[in-house]
Amino acid sequence: MEKTKICVIGLGYVGLPLARLFSTKYETVGFDMNQARVDALMKGHDATLEVADDLLQDAINNHGFICTTDLEKIRDCNFYVVAVPTPVDENNNPDLTPLYGASTTVGKVISKGDIVVYESTVYPGVTEDECIPVVEKVSGLKMNVDFYAGYSPERINPGDKKHTVEHIKKVTSGSTPEIGKKVNEVYASVITAGTHLAPTMKVAEAAKVIENSQRDINIAFVNELSKIFNKMGIDTTDVLEAASTKWNFLPFKPGLVGGHCIGVDPYYLAQCAQRYGYNPEIILAGRRMNDSMGEYVASETVKHMLKKGIQVLNSEIVILGFTFKENCPDVRNTKVIDIYKALQEYNLNITVYDPWAVPAIVEHEYGIKVTNQLPEGKFDAAILAVAHSKFDDLDVKALVKENHVIFDVKSFLPKEIVDGRL
Repeated sequence: MEKTKICVIGLGYVGLPLARLFSTKYETVGFDMNQARVDALMKGHDATLEVADDLLQDAINNHGFICTTDLEKIRDCNFYVVAVPTPVDENNNPDLTPLYGASTTVGKVISKGDIVVYESTVYPGVTEDECIPVVEKVSGLKMNVDFYAGYSPERINPGDKKHTVEHIKKVTSGSTPEIGKKVNEVYASVITAGTHLAPTMKVAEAAKVIENSQRDINIAFVNELSKIFNKMGIDTTDVLEAASTKWNFLPFKPGLVGGHCIGVDPYYLAQCAQRYGYNPEIILAGRRMNDSMGEYVASETVKHMLKKGIQVLNSEIVILGFTFKENCPDVRNTKVIDIYKALQEYNLNITVYDPWAVPAIVEHEYGIKVTNQLPEGKFDAAILAVAHSKFDDLDVKALVKENHVIFDVKSFLPKEIVDGRL
């Protein structure tokens, strides 16, 4: 293979940080279908805030990194990396539409001897059984004869400025042992945390999907504990802090499970299992538990209001935080929306405040207006839904009336000021 020239397809939370990193070592082109996104990036700003402006501008100005929507500008690349979303549909079935689209793009430009590596989270077999056939059909080439493939699952943690892409160990794989070594070599040249070469692409796919499923199940367990201990009048956070004093206790915390990974990937694994005639019980039970937490938070808040004699009908409630996790603007699959929808059934007046969320995106995706105003003494109840560090200095008690309810989803606020928490 001649000098490696990389194209990263999909410039979102995963693709852009990876492309920027590759550009420090290789000639790299970023490809995305969204012209507005490409234009913004070429001006040196990443709206997701995953790549700092100075790093992006350095890549563009000093390393020749470009972003484009033009297929002709990626045709001379020879190492393609696909990093597009893999969501689920309204019935929680895997939606591979973005992958099919990206595979079609690859098929239009791939040449003999090239390698295409998939990073998107999928169930075992998707790369070989779903993606590669599209590439072959469009290109007229055959895998392991004319071109080669690999799978290296993304491990980006949105909003985490400590565990950035180069500081997270990377699993790699290839369609042949030799190609696996080549794929591993390319990633190892930029990933300072090191790499792990898996024996097959299916092994690498399976490894990724169980990482997030394991986390989902563990969070579901502590969410169930939270419901149990609440009935017993025991504070769950106190229990977890005590249990965590044992060296091998896993310190998971209760909460909402959203986003594009943990709340989605178990459905990919579950459907794969069902295709092989196995009905996964623990995986789906965990999903049901975690998907119930938004409604649970809403109902607990209303119960506390009733106990305090606060009229629920037409009361004023503020939800603090709307993104799927703290300190990032990502609202994809946020479970705060479940709290919002459950509260709507009580005919309340709901205000949503989030200093990280982009109001236009929230309104477009969810039909909800996010305010930038927090009037004091207005609200009958406040729900702290996301533990943004920007809330450290927020005086939540100043926002609520004298008789009020404060519910803390994240055990973020001082225990003495809250009426309930998970």
